[in-house]
Amino acid sequence: MSRDFRPLPAQVELPALERDMLRRWQENKVFERSLERTASGPRWLFYEGPPTANGMPGVHHVEARVFKDVFPRYRTMKGYHVPRKAGWDCHGLPVEVAVEKELGLTGKKDIEEYGVAEFNARCRESVLRHVDAFEEMSERMGFWVDTAQAYRTMDPEYVEAVWWSLKQIFDKGLLFRDFRITPYCPRCGTACPTTNSASPAGTRRSPARRCTCGCPSRPARSPTSAPRC
Repeated sequence: MSRDFRPLPAQVELPALERDMLRRWQENKVFERSLERTASGPRWLFYEGPPTANGMPGVHHVEARVFKDVFPRYRTMKGYHVPRKAGWDCHGLPVEVAVEKELGLTGKKDIEEYGVAEFNARCRESVLRHVDAFEEMSERMGFWVDTAQAYRTMDPEYVEAVWWSLKQIFDKGLLFRDFRITPYCPRCGTACPTTNSASPAGTRRSPARRCTCGCPSRPARSPTSAPRC
């Protein structure tokens, strides 16, 4: 059976073709129909590891969202029902440092004098400042995700869900107390994740005392032997 295809011009404007495809997806509600078509299939849930929208999106966000889009699409084509729920990361040291710079604050003492509640309110406002830009970028690159019902890590429902999950882990005897080395921000007076401590916003020289110890010299070991120090 023969099928006629539209002839392609010698010069193709790729961005125009992309916008034409996006328009067809929107007009025909292709994403929504893909969910309806697989509604009776096995569920494969996808909750986006959320970005922080206190800054404009960049190329690295496009790269990450390509991978976030590929796997749900693949599972959908395999017959799985894959709801995609977008999210927004609303906490973290970079958010606080950015707001401090906006307000001209230099540390924890300044925050307390400004008012912790007022400072938190400014942080909540800042993390949603560029949501529109992120949604526009996601739509332009063809990333299928439900932004209308996006979760926010600062919402009480989300915080309560985290505590509920922690309680489940505790009830199953999987929670234990131990010691670990944690990066500490002397300027902010708080512990911080390794990712934040490695960023310029979380790095600062501190004259903290330290001690080191070495292992005694040992004969060279074979490549198959286990390290002893």
